[in-house]
Amino acid sequence: MDRRNFLKSGVATAAATAVLADLSTIPARADEAKTDGGNGGSEVVAVRNGSAVAMFRKGIEALGGMTAFVKPGQKVVVKPNIGWDRTPEQAANTNPELVAEIVRQAIAAGAAQVQVFDHTCNEWKSCYRNSGIEAAVVAAGGKMLSAHDEKLHYVEKSCPQAVSLKTAKIHQAIIDADVFINVPVLKHHGGAKMTAAMKNFLGIFWDRSFMHKNNLPQCIADCALYRRPDLNVVDAYRIVVANGPRGKVAEDIRELRYQLLSRDIVAIDAMATKVIGYELADVPYIALAATAGLGVADFSRITVKRLEA
Repeated sequence: MDRRNFLKSGVATAAATAVLADLSTIPARADEAKTDGGNGGSEVVAVRNGSAVAMFRKGIEALGGMTAFVKPGQKVVVKPNIGWDRTPEQAANTNPELVAEIVRQAIAAGAAQVQVFDHTCNEWKSCYRNSGIEAAVVAAGGKMLSAHDEKLHYVEKSCPQAVSLKTAKIHQAIIDADVFINVPVLKHHGGAKMTAAMKNFLGIFWDRSFMHKNNLPQCIADCALYRRPDLNVVDAYRIVVANGPRGKVAEDIRELRYQLLSRDIVAIDAMATKVIGYELADVPYIALAATAGLGVADFSRITVKRLEA
């Protein structure tokens, strides 16, 4: 049985074991790792076996703490996946407890403001409410922004380096932010194969339909050229492994209790393929982004720091 079918058919604990076997095939050089992984490479922190909050605390500490990313007085934008009118248990959106912890830590690091938004697929108020993210963010001291009005929220920008997405309307909050923290949930996606750090970018742009009609993998890679995140956190506590991006039945969901963190959006997506059980070639936008100079997709140049929460 291949890794993909094993992940879909196994129980959660068995799936988690498969994940660890995948990641352990990549040499971990944590004792010599620098911020960028050294030798022109990149570092990814992989944390397992804890709550979403506990794993983030462990992972961010390994990257130097939130103060390595957020300085006093800065404006921070946190971009989770809130695209679907689903509960946390249905795994279509980012874990609300994780989002809240990121907001709390950014505020503790001295952020002047922490804003959170997503350009949702379902009706935005229902998504914000039923995902649990709105309540969690407000309780943590952050502010939810809407993203449903083209004229009110979006500014047209151009990107000459892009291949397919030469111009696009991007949310004003991303343009204005001093710090951009990208917090997707890992899951299967029917069109792009996998949602992780780069695919989450579609929620900061207005016209997603153009991307789906004009070489979606290339558009996903192009999106990250508009604004690189300062920190990427891939939530794999509970994931959709089939019928994504929403999932249809309980059997589509697996609880893995896993989390990835990295400054490198390409490296973290490359490692995410290991977590969900895909080959790198199954997710073509990763190689396209590496070719564009957005990060490292070569596993031999990625340092993996594996931690227990």
